[in-house]
Amino acid sequence: MAFIPVVGTSIRRQLEEREEQILSPYATLNKRSRGRTRPEDDDLRDIRLPFQRDRDRITHSKTFRRLKHKTQVFLAPTGDHYRTRLTHVLEVSQIARSMATALCLNECLTEAIALGHDLGHTPFGHAGEATLNELHPGGFRHYIHSLRVVDTLENNGQGLNLTFEVRNGIVKHSKGNGDILPKDSAEIPATLEGQLVRLSDIIAYVNHDMDDALRSGVLKGKDLPQKIKDVVGERHSKRIGAMVRDLIVETLRADDGRLHVSEAMLEAITDLRAFLYDNVYRYYKVHNEFEKAQKIIRELYGYFFEYGLSGRIGEGWEPGEEESDWPNEKIAHRQVCDYIAGMTDRYALNLYEQIFLPKPWSAR
Repeated sequence: MAFIPVVGTSIRRQLEEREEQILSPYATLNKRSRGRTRPEDDDLRDIRLPFQRDRDRITHSKTFRRLKHKTQVFLAPTGDHYRTRLTHVLEVSQIARSMATALCLNECLTEAIALGHDLGHTPFGHAGEATLNELHPGGFRHYIHSLRVVDTLENNGQGLNLTFEVRNGIVKHSKGNGDILPKDSAEIPATLEGQLVRLSDIIAYVNHDMDDALRSGVLKGKDLPQKIKDVVGERHSKRIGAMVRDLIVETLRADDGRLHVSEAMLEAITDLRAFLYDNVYRYYKVHNEFEKAQKIIRELYGYFFEYGLSGRIGEGWEPGEEESDWPNEKIAHRQVCDYIAGMTDRYALNLYEQIFLPKPWSAR
């Protein structure tokens, strides 16, 4: 039976009732959300459900727009078809929504988490993250900073005031080299939608990083071990399709409120990730560029820590020229770290050139 909202009755309430009718018992319903840090009356009157509003707040944020000029793997590539951090989150979102649809999970919650999961990434990808982790006394992890972005930094310091479920999915998405399907529930998001984004993240990056490595010539098609090809296939689309289909089928078959992947597929994804670490992420040309990027981050951090951020120039800051009078070192580290983490690659490069490289001048 077709669903058409009736004018004169709360559209939000009708959408909530529809969720109860069509979503899986394992899905996260909007009406059962644990809410926002600051309750909002508009949530009760809006034509959108809370997870829809969260998705819209993320996509309209300045931090989200800056992802288009942040590195995924290859630093400042000359080709137009290499992934950026923005295209990565869009691919994660597409994969996650496809699986959420098949599993009858909450698509809007899934999409909101996927689009927001990497908002805290630094310029120059993981090279920037590793450098800020060394320089900032409290350390730096992009997934924790993503939560800081949506809670504190965005919207002129007011934050986006997202729901608990989206915030939890953002801060729990990262896995590094850890288990793809950890048994410890403390390591994974509280919702199945958040867990789905966590897996979609790795499905996306092992495939598109492989694709970019082939495009760049870092890898050849014959380099991928045959035992991985036997499970996931030869082509980019076939590999993604095989991984997505496996998760959907295995999860539906188990029907226990958890995500499942077959042993063969889990081994193939784990081996593919290890292959990329050994042959792409640690490839000498990629690594050499990352070392240059780390030098830029270190010198910018040192400069701003010493001279401060003296004033605004439009959307940016004017570098100081005299020794800064920070209230204390903790505030200095926090503000410098936040500022650099928010930079795009090209902004950091231009700022470095402005501060550290000599400019032509005339005595006339």
